This record gives sequence, structure tokens and C-alpha cells, in this order.
Amino acid sequence: MAGVTDRPFRQLCKQLGAGYAVSEMAASNPRLWATEKTSRRINHDGEMEPRAVQIAGADPAMLAECAQFNVDRGAQIIDINMGCPVKKVCNSWCGSALLQDEKLVGDILDAVTGAVDVPVTLKFRTGWDRAHKNALRIARIAEASGIAMLTLHGRTRADGYSGEAEYDTIAAVKAQVSIPVVANGDITTPEKARAVLAATGADAIMIGRAAQGRPWIFREIDHFLQTGQILPAPLISEVRQLLDEHLRAHYAFYGEYLGVRTARKHIGWYVRDLAGGEAFRQQMNKIEDCDEQLDALDSFFTLQLAHGERLQYRLFEEKLAA
Repeated sequence: MAGVTDRPFRQLCKQLGAGYAVSEMAASNPRLWATEKTSRRINHDGEMEPRAVQIAGADPAMLAECAQFNVDRGAQIIDINMGCPVKKVCNSWCGSALLQDEKLVGDILDAVTGAVDVPVTLKFRTGWDRAHKNALRIARIAEASGIAMLTLHGRTRADGYSGEAEYDTIAAVKAQVSIPVVANGDITTPEKARAVLAATGADAIMIGRAAQGRPWIFREIDHFLQTGQILPAPLISEVRQLLDEHLRAHYAFYGEYLGVRTARKHIGWYVRDLAGGEAFRQQMNKIEDCDEQLDALDSFFTLQLAHGERLQYRLFEEKLAA
């Protein structure tokens, strides 16, 4: 979720019901800490608590130093990434590539937990590939190292994001350890959230891609788990206000030049399932002024009111199919 879960987006998700949000993945290499990109990724100014920073690397001492660096700057939780499947990350022997070396995993976890006095958590996958699934062993190593919580994505590194998440492995890990386990992977609806919690026995669920363009999914899930009832789609007026606030915070965080460009992906996610969304996204990619971008969005959502006061997902595609 690098490039997605920045501070403005995390704040929005928390406001809409997420109980916990983790920063973008920050490099452990100290030569990168002063760069604009890394500085922005670990910026938690004014953020709702708890403040969690995810770190990535392959050197135990460097990761320990990185953890302490972030705690000194306000991190209340350190999350270690051993789940990222991206090739450039794995080629540096980081992310899920680490699952191939269980001794190194243990050395890293021991070093980081020993370096800071805040909770340290671990995000990982079920293994390197289907022939080398070792989530149970990694979970035992993590618990022995003092890891406070595990978040397990139900796929191997080789799977990437294809196929279906394997919840049986998450259930096996939960049955084996005494620390909290969070289930992750393919949780896209309130009904799926309840089903995954029931199937795995997990203590919580983590949402990633499903929150892109739909940050209100957190309150939808929370409401369903508490009441068994599905919330109606949000009012268009509310979405207009939320998106306006999100983008203004985004511009302030990145500056106008970078902000208007990096906002495009968020806008694309917001409109992708709405009538005229694809054509609007193509138009949006040509806009290079923040005010013009906001005005265009206001006009787009005004047009959505022709279909009703609430968002009408996939309306355009359904009409074509009919």
C-alpha cells in the first residue's frame, strides 16, 4: 500500500471507523531517512492515535536502529514488513523474500523487539511459494521473539494478489499462538469480513485494497458485525464533502504540484464504479491545478444526483448489460 496509505488517507479511514492504520512502508536504510519521500512516509503530525510505522529491510541492526529512530519521533507501534511481494522489494531481500531465511527472520525480530519499548508487530505471508509454506514456523519464531501481534495475508509471495486467499492457514496460525492474529486478504464486504472472522478465529481483520476509493467500508463492516444489518450506500452529498476534505488535506501534505498528480489515483478509485467514472478519470488525468480538480469533482458528483441521492455502484455497467 506504499503510495496509498499516507497520513491524509489514514486519517480519513480512522474517521470512518478503522480502529488502526499503519504507515506506508519506510526503508530501514539510514541514508534514506532524510529524503523527502521517507520523511513524508513517517510524518504523523496531528494523526489520531495509535501511531504505527511499518519498516522494511534485511539487516537486523539497521532495522533495530530504524525502529528506535521512529519511536523517538512519535511512533507508538513498530510493524515489520515481511509480506510485500513486489519484485524490487524482494530483490533486495526484503518484504516476503525474508520468509526464505527463518534464521534471519528470528534475528531481525529479536533485534527490533530488543531495541524499543513499544509493541512490535509483524506482517507476513503464508510462505515464499506453495511448495514452501512456513507460516506456522514463522509464527512460532515471532511469538518467541516477543512480537505483540501477527497480521497474516493468506497468500504466498509467488501468489502475489491472484487466486483466493487461504484462510485455513490463518486459522492454523491462530490456533497455534497465544498472541493476537489479524486476518488479511480478499476482505471486500461486511459479509466477507464476518465470514473470515468465523473461518479463521482471528482477533481482527485488516483491509487494504478494498478501502481504495471506499474508505467508509470500515464503518460498514463495524455496523454489520454489531447489528447484522447492511448500511445503505453513502449519500452523494457526504461523499462530496469527504472527498473535498481528503483532497485538501492531500494537497497540503504533498504541495500543489505533487498533490494534484498523486491525487489522481485516489480520484480514480472513488469514481471507478460510478456512471461515467472511466471517462471522468481520463479527463481528470489531464488536470494540473488543484482548484480545477476540485471543481471537476464537484461537477461529476452533481451529475451523479440524477441517479438518486445515494451512490449507485456499477450503475453504468449494469445499464450496458441490460
